[in-house]
Parts: sequence; C-alpha cells; structure tokens
Amino acid sequence: MELHLTGDEAADSLLSTNPLALLLGMVLDQQIPLEWAFTGPSTLAARLGHDLDATELAAMDPTAFAALFTAKPALHRYPGSMATRCQSVCQVIVDEYDGDAAAIWETAPDGAALLKRMKALPGFGDMKAKIFIALLGKQCELSVPGWQDVAAPYSEPGSHRSVADIVDPASLEAVRAFKAAMKQAAKAAT
Repeated sequence: MELHLTGDEAADSLLSTNPLALLLGMVLDQQIPLEWAFTGPSTLAARLGHDLDATELAAMDPTAFAALFTAKPALHRYPGSMATRCQSVCQVIVDEYDGDAAAIWETAPDGAALLKRMKALPGFGDMKAKIFIALLGKQCELSVPGWQDVAAPYSEPGSHRSVADIVDPASLEAVRAFKAAMKQAAKAAT
C-alpha cells in the first residue's frame, strides 16, 4: 500500500508503513486541514527520534507527551487535548490489542465488529470510524468481510467524500469541493 494523503513524501511513507501513524493521523483529522493532521505522526516521530510505538507512547509522562505536541510548529490547533486523546488511543491499543494498532482491524471477524472497535477508540464517533474503515478498505487492502456495508456511504467507489478517496492532488481537490458543498448545504439548512 502506498498512501498519498499529505503531499509530503516522508509523512506519506510513514502512514503507508506504520499502522499506528495512520490511526493517529485519523485521530488528529479534526478541525484542521487533513494534510496537517496526517503529517502530525511524521512530525511526532521526528521529535521522538524514532518510529512510533503505542506501548512507549502510552507509558510516557503526559506532560512530556503534550510537550511534543505543543512544540513549534504545533501538531494540532488544540495540541494539549489532542495529545491526551492520542495517548488515550495508544493506551487502548496496549490494553486491548497487545500494542499492535493493526490488530484492531486485522483481527476483526466482520465489519460490524470492526465498526464497534473503531467507535470504542477515544475521539472516534460514527462518522470518523466509518471514514477510517473506508480508508483501510479502499487503500490498505482491508480484508474484513462486510467493511463496505458498515463504512457506507464512505465506501462507495469514486465518491470523493473523505480522506478515504484521496490518491493524488486532483482527488484531494475533489474531496475539498465535496466538503465545501456539504458545509454550504448545512449553512443553508440553518
């Protein structure tokens, strides 16, 4: 799998090879541009000086972990709260999946179980869980039966609804246009 979400070769390479990095990128994908969110794990790894490991991150002193997020440039618009959320996600991975982020989806027996697992992670509501499952299914060769059903409508081919559909600059712009249209529609409805 070779992801192209950020426009930064090193960040995309990390997302493509480290399941924890991809998951943390999705955690950070909230109220900031998605390129910033998905570059965050690469920046975090650079600040640590090595690859990301859920067991290490979960065990870090929360103040020291938050300092990695708040150092300039900050990893998020709300670096303190997102550091707490990312560390909480790592703790769930340690407690329930033996420190292996990919085990969340690789050991799920079916789509319904996977959706339940994703929604149990801190910061993952229904929409974020579905989008991440669609990303795994569309771009990461997810083999869990029924993932398309639980990730709908984000699993629809060619929909350009979310990060799951970004494979190049043109698809990024299509996703941005879709999101802008949805925001306009929501504004008009209120």
